[in-house]
Amino acid sequence: MELESVPAEIDQVQRRLVHLELAARQLADEQEEHARQRLSEIEEEMAGLRGQLAKLRAQWEREKSGLGDVHQVRKQLADVELQFNQLQTAIKEKQSSGSLVREEDYQRLYELDIRRRQLGEQLEKLEASGTADGAEGGRRLLRQEVGPEEIAEVVSAWTGIPVSRMMETERAKLLVLEERLHQRVVGQDEAVEAVANAVRRSRSGLQDPNRPIGSFIFLGPTGVGKTELCKALAEAMFDDENAMVRLDMSEFMERHTVSRLIGAPPGYVGYEEGGRLTEAVRRRPYAVVLLDEIEKAHLDVFNILLQVLDDGRLTDNQGHTVDFTNTIIVMTSNIGSQLIQEITREGGSEDDIREAVTAALRARFLPEFLNRIDETILFHPLTAKQIRKIVELQINRLRRQVAQSNLHLEVTAAALDAIAEQGYDPIYGARPLKRIIQQRIQNPLAVEILKREFAEGANVRVDYRDGEFTFERADQSEPV
Repeated sequence: MELESVPAEIDQVQRRLVHLELAARQLADEQEEHARQRLSEIEEEMAGLRGQLAKLRAQWEREKSGLGDVHQVRKQLADVELQFNQLQTAIKEKQSSGSLVREEDYQRLYELDIRRRQLGEQLEKLEASGTADGAEGGRRLLRQEVGPEEIAEVVSAWTGIPVSRMMETERAKLLVLEERLHQRVVGQDEAVEAVANAVRRSRSGLQDPNRPIGSFIFLGPTGVGKTELCKALAEAMFDDENAMVRLDMSEFMERHTVSRLIGAPPGYVGYEEGGRLTEAVRRRPYAVVLLDEIEKAHLDVFNILLQVLDDGRLTDNQGHTVDFTNTIIVMTSNIGSQLIQEITREGGSEDDIREAVTAALRARFLPEFLNRIDETILFHPLTAKQIRKIVELQINRLRRQVAQSNLHLEVTAAALDAIAEQGYDPIYGARPLKRIIQQRIQNPLAVEILKREFAEGANVRVDYRDGEFTFERADQSEPV
């Protein structure tokens, strides 16, 4: 371990201080209220960081001094033990051969034994003192041994999985998987439960370890949460919704484009780049692989996927074997979406829907491909009540964006109901909601912000009255 190199904790604080100092210089000449407020916040944060940096430096020097003493005592102890063992061996050899052992040798052996015990006790006290300092001050900056936390940090840097997730027990994470998924996905209880059960089977050792964690086909109309469930699954399993390899299969409709999945053959353009699928998974082996609109892919694509689903690996054009056993394969399709809507509208049962969709799948995909899929999951059209919940989720995201402009957004129940009513369409699902929020809320609000109708830190209330959305400050009743 390099004792002279700056620990990562100190380096992070120093980098943050440099960043804040540059920001403070840029804001020093600004006269606007929000700039002065931001400058005050930066100066306050810098003061706290300087105090934190001083404590970390003191801890670093204390630990370096302690480790230096430990190394010195340990070296002395090793030298004394070597002398003791050599002298003890020499005395035993003389005794066994009948030679006379001098009294000075016994006296020297006795002194070395006492010195050895003293150094051992001193070393124990120094090590105990170092452990106590680390426990009192929190995490130690310097360590003599590599422990589980250090290993987790290194593996986290390689794989992109945060340390907190790696240290969290797998059992605790999987038992609440449905709850985590439902934090982002509204409705679709059957789909969420099916995905969670398949993942638990794999993690419990009840599934072939040489296959991906799970492989699914998501079927249903547009805008019902298929892609959102993939993002929620990536966030729940890998703590990052961006831990997802997404390929639009409409780009692989022609036969000559299929090779781009694993890379162009030698001599062709793009050989050095690697495959679109294999290279992405090789760089991020822990991810959700989303193959969007799988029904548009050429039939040769399924021959490649058969090996992934069967063996959990794929060899690219450069001979690299890519491991898919830590990925979750999700394929979305709109096959049967019209059937689902028609049967649902006519009051058909779940069995009727599944039978019709299964027939449509068998007519499009090969039997050997369908047999390797863990679950074929049906997504149902969203109800008006579920659309209302999705409106709340999207408004919460907008509220966080508005907070960056130092404004607080409040949307009344009447406005939420109006957005849900205007954005509800059983055919297009939740997709029109984003457009309605953009047209009815974001566009007018952007104009009001540019007009400086709202002061810094104002509470903006969005209401719906007389068929129109109104924007007003929370402390007044007249629209702005």
